[in-house]
This record gives sequence, structure tokens and C-alpha cells, in this order.
Amino acid sequence: MPQFAANLSMLYPELPFLDRFDAAAKDGFKAVEFLFPYAFDRNEIKARLRGNGLQQVLFNMPPGGTDAAATTQAWDAGMRGTACLPGREAEFRAGVAMALDWAQALDCPRIHAMAGLIPPGLERDEVQPTYLANLRWAAAEAAKAGLKLLIEPINTRDIPRFFLNRQDHAHEVIGEIGAPNLQVQMDLYHCQIVEGDVAMKLRKYLPTGRVGHLQIAGVPMRHEPDLGELNHAYLFSVIDELGFNGWIGCEYRPSRGPVAGGTSAGLGWRP
Repeated sequence: MPQFAANLSMLYPELPFLDRFDAAAKDGFKAVEFLFPYAFDRNEIKARLRGNGLQQVLFNMPPGGTDAAATTQAWDAGMRGTACLPGREAEFRAGVAMALDWAQALDCPRIHAMAGLIPPGLERDEVQPTYLANLRWAAAEAAKAGLKLLIEPINTRDIPRFFLNRQDHAHEVIGEIGAPNLQVQMDLYHCQIVEGDVAMKLRKYLPTGRVGHLQIAGVPMRHEPDLGELNHAYLFSVIDELGFNGWIGCEYRPSRGPVAGGTSAGLGWRP
């Protein structure tokens, strides 16, 4: 049986962020993930996790900036990570330090290093050396803390010019770096949009041990997994068959929108 983590950046949109922990626990979730914690008080988040018996399993490194206020401004300004950006290595390293500090405070075993957008006038192969060097350094820092560092292919319909889009590219990157704690965050929503053939991608990559986290959403509208073109019930059976024992993040927007009980009413897809 797959283990599902509620993505609190998307689920329960009718509630203030800190109240979403309670709602997730009431719906039977044992774990949560979200985009960023940096704008909140860490003791408050720790209390919400502890009070609801929840495990924090994933969050993102800052999308940019070197302090909490700047990370929020960076996201609002359209930044989606600094890992591939030449000339911003110091900012990337500051983001790594911030994320590792938060991960240890929240007892979160993994963080996602967002690749970032390919800068105007440059091509992917021109910025890949920066990306590799930054990830090599970040993986070493995460290893010192006993944590996993994840990279995620994201479709360019949702995020145009995002550096990392394909599963094969992600696995080539972690193969080249060779750090045992560097893994792929495989989002089946993004995978279907960019590549399709999702079940065979699962069969190819899960047995390698290099997939550290899965995420799901219906395609194409990013609503509940039972809405759209993917047969998640079948995909869950494939995941079980392959023996994946990690978490599956529910990173979708409830189709009912920000109405009271909307997320809970849409959870009938869970096995």
C-alpha cells in the first residue's frame, strides 16, 4: 500500500497554512510536504507536526534570496531556483545552508534543490556545468547532515524554461555526480506531460534505488488523481509491485477549490 503525504501548499486552500496540518491529520495523513517553510515560525510548524503525529518528509530549498523575506520575494518575482544560474553560486550556497538548518529543525530527511530557469540568451548545455558543480557541493553538505538532496524534472508548460524536464536527464545528472544521497523526485504529473509512458518509466527507474520521492496529480488540470488521463489505481499497483517504500506526495489542487471540506470530499481516490 503506497504511503501518501499531504502537500499543504496545495491541499486545504480554504484554511490558513498552519491550520492545514490539523486538517491533514484528521483526514488520516501521517506525513506532509510543502513548498517552503521560511516565512513561518519553525517552532510553530514543529508544534503542529508533533501535535498531530505528522512527519515532515519534503520541502524545497529557497527559490532565491538569502533570508526569509527575500525567498518570498524571489518566488513572487518568478524565480524557481538558483542551481543552474551562473554567477549566483553564493546565493545557491546560502539557500542550501538555510534549507539544511530548517530540515534538521523539522526532522525532515530530504530537501529539493530547484534547478531554476535557463537565463535568457543561454542554452541548457551552457548552464549545465554550473548546475552540476552546485549539486555536487550541495550533496556533500547534505550528506554531512545525514540528509537526501532531490532534483525534480518539471514540465515547461507550467514553468517555461525550467532547466530540468526529463527523467533520463535527471538520472544522467545523478549518475555523473555519483553522490549516494542525491536522488530524483519523480512527479508523475510532470512526467506524463513531458514524456508519457509513465508505468514504463516507473519500471525503469524505481528499481535503480535512485528515486527518493514520488508525487501525483491528475493530468492535465492538476486536480485529484482520479480526474484526468492517468490511471492512478493501476500506477499504484505498479509502484507496490516494484516495492517502492517511500512517500508519494499529493501535490494537486482540489477540484472543488477553496471551499470548506473540499479537499476531504475529494479523497475518495485513495486506496
